[in-house]
Order: sequence, then C-alpha cells, then structure tokens
Amino acid sequence: MSDYRLREYTGFEEIVGPIFLIRNIHNVGYNELVEITDEKGRTRIGITLEVGKEFAVVEALGGTSGFSLRNCRVKFKERPLSIGVSEDMLGRVFDGLGNPLDGMPKPVYEHAMNVNGLPINPTARDYPKNIIETGISAIDVMNTLVRGQKLPVFSGSGLPHDLLATQIARQAKVADERFCVIFAAMGVKYDTAQFFMRSFRESGVLERVAMFLSLADSPSIERLLTPRLALTCAEFLAFEKDLHVLVIMTDMANYCEALRELSTIRGEIPARKGYPGYLYSELAGLYERAGMVRGKRGSITQLPIVTMPNDDITHPIPDLTGYITEGQIVLERELNNRGIYPPIAGLPSLSRLMKDNIGSGMTRSDHPSLASQLFACYAHVKDIRALASIIGEEELSPLDRRYLRFGDEFERRFLSQDPAQRRDLEEGLTLGWDVLSLLPPDELVRVKEEEIKMHYKKRT
Repeated sequence: MSDYRLREYTGFEEIVGPIFLIRNIHNVGYNELVEITDEKGRTRIGITLEVGKEFAVVEALGGTSGFSLRNCRVKFKERPLSIGVSEDMLGRVFDGLGNPLDGMPKPVYEHAMNVNGLPINPTARDYPKNIIETGISAIDVMNTLVRGQKLPVFSGSGLPHDLLATQIARQAKVADERFCVIFAAMGVKYDTAQFFMRSFRESGVLERVAMFLSLADSPSIERLLTPRLALTCAEFLAFEKDLHVLVIMTDMANYCEALRELSTIRGEIPARKGYPGYLYSELAGLYERAGMVRGKRGSITQLPIVTMPNDDITHPIPDLTGYITEGQIVLERELNNRGIYPPIAGLPSLSRLMKDNIGSGMTRSDHPSLASQLFACYAHVKDIRALASIIGEEELSPLDRRYLRFGDEFERRFLSQDPAQRRDLEEGLTLGWDVLSLLPPDELVRVKEEEIKMHYKKRT
C-alpha cells in the first residue's frame, strides 16, 4: 500500500540482515534519509544504499530486529542525513551518529549540514603550506606534516597506533593560529574508546577536540557515516570559522571492512580481496575533503590510520590509500619489538609536501639538508647491518662500526621519545645534529660546510 502524496509506504519485499528492499514507491534519491516505524510504533532512521525505478534498498541504523514484512511503515524524508554544527562541538564526545556520549545536552547548533560532502573542487584548491608541529621528532624533522595535507599512518595489529594518535592529538599545534582536532574512531573496542576519552580529559586538551566514537558493536552503516560526520564538522570549523583543523581517523581498515560487509549483503561482485570495486572512489571521497580553499583562512589536514592485515603494505586498503594521499608514516614491528616508541620506520616513511614547506624562512635553514642527511646515513646503516649479519660485526671497518653506532643512537635517542614528552622542532633539529656528529664530517655530503661549522659537535 502506498501514498504518493505523503511519500509513506507500508510493507517490505525482503529483509536481509540490517537491509530491506521496498518496491512500488516513487523514485527516491541515493543517500536519502528514511524514517521506519515498526508495529509497536518505535521509530528508527535509515539510509538508501541503492535506488532504481520504483524501488530502494535501505539500511536501518540500529538493525531490522522487530521489523515485519507487512506492517512496517516507511517514510522517505526527501533530504540526506545532516548534522548540526557549531563551535560548541569542541570539547564534546559524540557517538558515530553525532549524538552526545558525555551525558551533556546537545550543543546549540548554528545550522545543519549535509554529511555527504563533496571533495574540494580542484580549481578552488590552494597549495598546502605551513607546517603542523606534532611534537614528535621522527615526524616533524623527517616527515613534516603540512596544513591541508593527507598523511596516513600505516600500522599493524598490536602496534601502538592508538597511543601515537592520542599523542599527536594532544601535542599538535600551529604557530599563531586557531587550531583544533576532530578525532573520529570507527569500530573500536569499548576499552579503546575509554582510553581515548581518558587521555584527552587528563591532558586537558579535550576543550579543543571534538570526538566521534563508533564502537565495534555499532551497525556497519554507522562506521561508514562516522568519518563523514567528522569531516562535515571539520569543514564548518575550517571554512566558516577559520580554524586550522587536524582530522584523525582510526581505523580506516574498519571502515573498509564495513564497506565490504554491506557489499556482500547486497550481492555485489567483489574485486580484490573481496572488497567492492568502488573502494578507491569511497576512500578518495573521504580523503579529498582535506585541503585548503583559496580565499579561506582555515584548513583541513587529515591523518588517517590504516592497520595493514599481516603487515602487508600491498593490501588493497593501504595500497589505494597510498595512491590518493601525499606520503605515509609507516610503523615498523621490528622497532616496536625492541622497545622503541614511536616505532616509525625511517626509510619507507615520507611526506611528499615536506620539501616545499621547510627551510627558506619557514623552518630553520638547515632543516632540508639535515633531514636528507639523516635519511641517507640511516639507509647506509641498514646496508651495513645486513652485511654484519653475514660476515660478523668484528669484520667490519672502523667507519662501518661508527655507522652502526650512529644507527643505534639514531633509533634510541632521535626516533624514540616518551609518549608524554613533547619535543618542539628546534629540539628535534638539534638532536638530529647531535646523533649525526657521531660520523666523520667527511661523510656528511648532503649538508653545507657552513652548516657543519655551525651545528656539528666535535667529539673526543
């Protein structure tokens, strides 16, 4: 039975898990908001996942438990899902659908925004510029994060990416500008969500953080909506309130698993590893919402965290993420097993926008050459370690043994730092020269002579 005037219909044709199919309706829109009322008068909302001529596939948020094929009423709202936005969202904790989780009333919203935002128009983009200091030397010195950049963290099961994410959220800052963090967690366990909230509250930074937490037992569709809500909030703060916004999203693997789950339920033909063929466009639709817009003071910087199944960087999720984003921070299991935190791998990590935003008055003049020299020397250390594993360390030349000492000090002093410790960029650069001074000046071929005279520390 249907009523085209009221756009309200009774009865489904089929229910599969959290999804139902309804036919003989007017032509509805993709991602349209749906209101479903069951036999007992309880109301839930849903989202159209697939539409066609006089039919729609809808996922009910909260599942289809208690629904009957014949008696449920469906009303199409003729608008997409929206979220109320205001600066009062900072300092608050929300669930994956934007409902408060902190026991406080809803903020006073300025207006509602469609959560299905679009990637920034390329013709309106401004080139990312100026850095965000994270307080972590391995990032600030070697893989600098730039405002408006997309810089993912590639991790693995059991590695401390959650700890790293909270540390960056606590410590990150921009010079002389208004700054905030949007923290979106998808499919996380309850104890992990509690760790995030406790970490921000105890450190006193929650007032500049808005948190969106979708727990592991939440519906799949909620995991797909959470980053969209977070990015919509970020767009409002960046482009209407002129804030520089850092969006941390963890874990994108859970987002992609939810996408695969829904694709399987809908009977779609799978692509690589069972993920849908549109995985690339789904990820790009999120990542490309970061950036700077010409004529706007604010910016959106993304730091998505991706756990790689079996530490496989060629897995479809990190592989496609790498195509879209501008570099990556890679966490290394071998460093973590040796007790080094953060276990940021020196060689596979890179920031593609770093070279245009360091030195030349933006950071210290020796920053580019120092970072290049540290990278080159550490790469040579890896080669020498491989050689030593074959012929033995005692067979190495005195210079090679100095390189091994440099490698150990680089990892123990430069890469490693306490999670509660914040090193500013100046400290990181000074520490970089300190460990580099373990090598003879003749080996430092990527830095200028005047920089060596100024910063090299002679050792007896």
